[in-house]
Amino acid sequence: MNKPRILLFALLLAGIAACVTINIYFPAAAAEKAADQIIRDIQKSAPEPQSFLTLPIRFRLEGWLFGISPAYAQADLNIDSAEIRTLKASMQRRFPKLKQYLDNGWVGYANDGRVAVVRPDQIPLQERAAVEQLVAAENRDRQALYAAIAKANGHPEWTEEIRATFARRWIANAESGWLVQSPDGRWQRQP
Repeated sequence: MNKPRILLFALLLAGIAACVTINIYFPAAAAEKAADQIIRDIQKSAPEPQSFLTLPIRFRLEGWLFGISPAYAQADLNIDSAEIRTLKASMQRRFPKLKQYLDNGWVGYANDGRVAVVRPDQIPLQERAAVEQLVAAENRDRQALYAAIAKANGHPEWTEEIRATFARRWIANAESGWLVQSPDGRWQRQP
């Protein structure tokens, strides 16, 4: 092989390699968007169907126009797996009762992504066990949800970051008057 061909081949390989850049990082903005979507889905009666138009525009345009699938690792979080759908459905079924307890001020959104019994002394004795069981079931599903999202995205090591993101978003999406825990641990009413 002569030098110009080798140089041309090397440049061609370098050009191809330059087109494929994969950055793997925790996508904080995408995680917030995903958390907000899941929280809205849980807190309403019927989830909206996913539309073709929800695909990222950049993927559609680059993929179709150039015939290349871009390698944007985790530009969006996958929040659609069988496990995630099952957990969301369970949380949706539980939410009406949980909302009643949130409205009563018996439970609140903790700063660690869980639900907590805040005022057990205000709960009638005959309902206390039911409230505690509901909160425990909700917390099991929440922890499983955070892990399922990390797993669905091929990064189980992101579970804690996903949990922390959800913790902030549960509080941000809390209705006015619900109890939420501030970062320093104090319970306060959501404005």
